[in-house]
Amino acid sequence: MPAEWTVAFLLGLLSSTHCLGMCGGIAGALTFSLSPEVREQPRWLMAFNLAYNLGRITSYVVAGALVAASAGWLLGVLGAPNRLVMGTLGMLFLVAVGLHIAGWFPRFSRIEGLGRPLWCHLEPLGRRLLPVRRLPQAWGFGLVWGWLPCGLVYSALLYGLTTESALRGGLFMLFFGLGTLPMLFTVGVMASRVAATLRQPVVRRLAGVAIMLLAPVPLLITRWGMS
Repeated sequence: MPAEWTVAFLLGLLSSTHCLGMCGGIAGALTFSLSPEVREQPRWLMAFNLAYNLGRITSYVVAGALVAASAGWLLGVLGAPNRLVMGTLGMLFLVAVGLHIAGWFPRFSRIEGLGRPLWCHLEPLGRRLLPVRRLPQAWGFGLVWGWLPCGLVYSALLYGLTTESALRGGLFMLFFGLGTLPMLFTVGVMASRVAATLRQPVVRRLAGVAIMLLAPVPLLITRWGMS
């Protein structure tokens, strides 16, 4: 099980350039929407950005637990070989994410539109929490933010399906979310100074290649667990 957590964390960490494209603007906008008194005090600025991100990661954990729990009974009926099929699909999906991050597969963005109907219902809830003035408000906005349509989250959830339990699925998404935390927290605190560097094509290509190299690892772990 710890190997699963390591893979989940690395997946989140290496894919942070994609998170920057999807969520970096939100993180920066939230920072600038805070009162000048908060922005001028590093301690409070970091506290609000941490609350945003903890809310986002909470949503990942809930999604992972729900997806894994709902798929557990199906995997039990279909049998172990189908876990390999789902693991293979997850690997191919992750390769597509890597190609997209590197800039070699722009059509992948269409897949991210699958979650748009749900997001249309949730986005108004997030707007009601603006402007953010208190830490619980920041956590609540992050909770909504976590459901933003994202192909990378979809790929992590596909791997979460093979864990076969709500607990392990939730833990997988927890470590995935923790992997994305350093990038988005830093962008939220330092805003455009970090974003400009990380959006460089060479950085995105290196991250995309790294994700493609990581793609088969969860599948190998699944196979080892079945042997």
